[in-house]
Amino acid sequence: MSNRLFQGIIHQMKDAIDRTIGVVDASGTIICCSDLRKIGEADGVNIREELSSFEAKVVGGKTYMAIGVQMHPDSAVFVDGDDEAALNYARLIAVSLNGIKQYYDEKYDRNNFIKNVILDNILPGDIYLKTREFGFNNEVPRCVLLIRTKERSEVPVNESVQKLFPDKQKDLVININETDLALVKELRAGNDMKDLEKLARSIVDTLHTEYYVNAVIGIGSIVIGLKDLPRSFKEAQIALEVGKVFDTEKIIVTYENLGIARLIYQLPTTLCEMFLREIFKKGSISGLDHETLFTIQKFFENNLNVSETSRKLFVHRNTLVYRLEKIKKLTGLDLREFDDAIVFKVALMVKKYLDAKPVKY
Repeated sequence: MSNRLFQGIIHQMKDAIDRTIGVVDASGTIICCSDLRKIGEADGVNIREELSSFEAKVVGGKTYMAIGVQMHPDSAVFVDGDDEAALNYARLIAVSLNGIKQYYDEKYDRNNFIKNVILDNILPGDIYLKTREFGFNNEVPRCVLLIRTKERSEVPVNESVQKLFPDKQKDLVININETDLALVKELRAGNDMKDLEKLARSIVDTLHTEYYVNAVIGIGSIVIGLKDLPRSFKEAQIALEVGKVFDTEKIIVTYENLGIARLIYQLPTTLCEMFLREIFKKGSISGLDHETLFTIQKFFENNLNVSETSRKLFVHRNTLVYRLEKIKKLTGLDLREFDDAIVFKVALMVKKYLDAKPVKY
């Protein structure tokens, strides 16, 4: 908890209270005070032993009231005097600071902790300690959804998404940068990837219809335990980057459904270039015109079926066969043969990957 925040409240209250007021930490050191000269002094009170509940107590001519966790308070309010006015002042200040502390912890500390977890900026041992400190259930499944807006917006997207997930004890919305927002979603038993895709769809639709914000969402794997959240977050990032290369029409991209695109994304570019050179020894893939590439795409979409593809293209069957023969002559690959078709499909994806030059995480 920031001492500066406590000091700001004490400073605002000092003109309304006709005596010295302040806050001491667990060791009894004054960390905030209406009399700035006393900050840093040892007050001599052990709040862990003498103030184990939220009942006020007079020690050394001062009235103390614990703030923080009831059985293990980490700080306490003090007011000079042992009269009834001092007791009332102590109670009022304690209520105010407890409310501020709870708000600060929930809004910033919990969020900052999870942000550090998903960005892999915290040691595993500290994750375990903080998990207990903040009261996270480490046994429930969670998943990271990365929400990326396509353009800057005047609308605070994080607040808009937070409204959809008001239970901050279970679902955390975290700002990553100007365009990216991470939703760490706690799941119920039985929830699967289809449920997450429906949830992602509802988020995209709400942002678009209510706030006129266009967004895409990458979904990582479902994990158990906070220590595996960085993996889910990185997978959500990869899903968006791979989707941007291979599935430009999709606005919901799931890491588990990336298939061979995920494998290609992980290959070094030098290896990809070598693969293309070996496959297209007779001619470059870039030598194929737009009409030929469109024909190939439709041929793949129709499961290498010549009759069905010609019908969808509104061309005679012999015209399609002629085009396939032309492709064979240019590339050395006969797309009517299953093995050659697989090689060509992968080659097209590799070429697309190299052209896109995606950002690696």
